Amino acid sequence: MKTWQKIVTGSTAVAAVSALSILGGAAVVYQAATKSFSRNRAKTKQRAIAENTADDNAWYLRHNPIEWTQTSLDGLILRASLLPAAQPTKRIAILAHGLGHAREQMIPYARVFYDWGYHVLLPDARAHGDSEGHTIGYGWPDRLDYVGWINQVIAEYGDDCEIVLMGISMGAATVMATAGEDLPHNVKAVVADSGYASVLAEAQFRIRHKYHLPIYPIVPIADQYSRLAEGYRLSDGDIAGQLRRTNLPLLLIQGANDQTVPVENLDVLYRAAAGPKEKYRDPEAAHIATRAADPAKYDQLVADFLKKYLH
Repeated sequence: MKTWQKIVTGSTAVAAVSALSILGGAAVVYQAATKSFSRNRAKTKQRAIAENTADDNAWYLRHNPIEWTQTSLDGLILRASLLPAAQPTKRIAILAHGLGHAREQMIPYARVFYDWGYHVLLPDARAHGDSEGHTIGYGWPDRLDYVGWINQVIAEYGDDCEIVLMGISMGAATVMATAGEDLPHNVKAVVADSGYASVLAEAQFRIRHKYHLPIYPIVPIADQYSRLAEGYRLSDGDIAGQLRRTNLPLLLIQGANDQTVPVENLDVLYRAAAGPKEKYRDPEAAHIATRAADPAKYDQLVADFLKKYLH
């Protein structure tokens, strides 16, 4: 009898240790994937600048960007750069950068919109660049931050201004999630390059392919960590669901060799979009590399789309 009790006790201890190991592993993965402190935020800015050409970075500085700030609904100080247009205009582009980068990543896109006569606003996402925050939102809490930027743009440029939202990767998810909110009529169109349809599904993909870990039970546990720590679950981040809530015109772009966001996301998002929509899949481009493959073709694609919806 004592031997049997020892076996049972030993098995229970092993199970407890195993459970604690799983919980600890899930916590480590959640922290690694979502947390960003001051050193990490500085690196996002450095990375964004380093990936640009010297000419792009010099162009940005020559235009003397104006610093904008807002306080998010959860009390974070968020920062952005405004590049005023050379001539008076009512058109404004708000550009959203990708994961692990900062506003400077969007400088090449800003140059294009600036040349088209737009004012351009380049925000740093929460927990990136010069914005506050310790938790990366992957576009979900960020959508409310972008509603704040939209309202600030309207306050600056008037009720008759026209706003375009454009983002890449996490920024694409951000602008699509924003589109599903109750937005003012000033927002005219959305351009999303290499965005994902679900924060949870993207987390599952990254756990499997980046960390080489089993989805279950790590992702469900991380989902609960997020609920307890941040007040929302990864599964709340239904980007495709947001597109079902809006009739805003949407242009979707993705490369067929995207190894960061599964290529089927393009079709999932396209089917979900309730409003006017177009999609372009570059046959060879990798993640957010469609423009680099052929800048002139990419820019013309975006220009042709936008001219249908802006006055």
